[in-house]
Amino acid sequence: MESVKVVVRFGDGKVVKGVTQDFFPNKDRFHLHPTADTAGNATEVCIRDLKAIFFVRDFAGNPDYSERKSYLEGEKSHGRKVEVTFADGETLAGSTLGYDPNRQGFFVFPVDPTSNNVRVYAVTAAVKGVRYF
Repeated sequence: MESVKVVVRFGDGKVVKGVTQDFFPNKDRFHLHPTADTAGNATEVCIRDLKAIFFVRDFAGNPDYSERKSYLEGEKSHGRKVEVTFADGETLAGSTLGYDPNRQGFFVFPVDPTSNNVRVYAVTAAVKGVRYF
């Protein structure tokens, strides 16, 4: 499986960047490699310890870029438009193909198609609310 770049946000606020080859939304853990060298040491990460996993284009991002937080009038989305509020108060706007509060998590596709975040896996236990719009 191909490596994907992720920024892992833990429930305690810790943030770790790395790559993974074995994340599946129906599994309770995955392995995080600190660099693109997947032959190196990997850390096992348990989903229950996380707030979210951000699948990113690159680790640096663009600090000068102002990400769009709302859809343009008539703009299509990948699924239902949602606003996710995490337990720590952070909000994330985008769309989802399958939110089910009985699952351990769900994917959110950001509003802005040019965002550094390709998609976000929100951990249900870290979510305070989901609002459709």
